[in-house]
Parts: sequence; C-alpha cells; structure tokens
Amino acid sequence: MKRWLIWAPLAVFAVLFVVVATRLMHPADTAVHSTLVDKPLPDFRLDPMVPGKPGLASADFGKGQPRLLNVFASWCIPCIAEAPQLMALKAKGVAIDAIAIHDKGPAIADFLRRNGDPYAAIGDDARSSVQMALGSSGVPETFLIDGRGRIVRQYIGDIRADQVDQIARDVAAAR
Repeated sequence: MKRWLIWAPLAVFAVLFVVVATRLMHPADTAVHSTLVDKPLPDFRLDPMVPGKPGLASADFGKGQPRLLNVFASWCIPCIAEAPQLMALKAKGVAIDAIAIHDKGPAIADFLRRNGDPYAAIGDDARSSVQMALGSSGVPETFLIDGRGRIVRQYIGDIRADQVDQIARDVAAAR
C-alpha cells in the first residue's frame, strides 16, 4: 500500500506533463475568422492610395472575375514576407486588389518599389473602417471574392510559398 502512495505523485505529474505538452504542440486556433465568408462583399468606396493606381470600391467586384482582396500595410513585416507569393500569384494570372490600412501614400509607394507591385488597385483605408467591415482582424489578410462579389475564402496571415498553387486553384474555381 505504501509503495502506491510513493508513486502516486509521480503518476499525477506524468499525466499533467502529457496534457500540457499536448496543448503546447497543438495550440488552439486563436485567429479571428470573418463572419462574412459566404456572404456578399460589404459596400465601400476607397480613394486611391498611390498616384497612377485607382482606388477601390465594392462595385469593382462581382463582374464575373474572381479576385483576391489583400489587406496590408507598409509597416507590416509579414506583408513584406508575403510579397513574393503575391507576385507569383499575379504571374499565374490571379487578379489582386488591395486595401492599405493606417498608412501614407509615399510609404506604400516605397513598399511597392522595394517588394513588387501585384495590385491592380489600392484603396486608402486610413481608419480601417473597410477592414473592420470585412471582419479582418489584422494584416496581412487576404479574401477570395468570387465572380458574383461574394467572399468565399479568407486567408489569415501571410501567404506562404507552399500555398500559392492551391490559392491559384481556389481563384480559378471561384468563377
């Protein structure tokens, strides 16, 4: 009987260790997902962010061509990391528009010079009002808008190289 009492604390510790280790290796998804997935893009109109490139409005979507809508900022480090992947998507024929949040035109222009410009249009969302209307919780985030103007998918965080082919297939299927 006494032997069992000696080993009981060790057994309790081992069980707790396994539970904690499992939770650390498989953390819960803490990303905030948009409730607008499978719903129409909310109405908005944003002024142009940089000279020579149009602004952005919800009316630009839903004309039969699926598009990616990327929410980004020049000061966002993960946005820099995803820039090559957005350029690869553009090279595959994927149409990409952007919403720049809490930023200035010269900073965005410099960002595009340094990292490439995959965008057909960039809207200036200085107060993040459109970002919030989309249900976006941070940058970068990318939404797939189908040819009817509905949000069909949300990609949270920077797009990785191993996601490019799948995203291109997602866009092609979203007609």
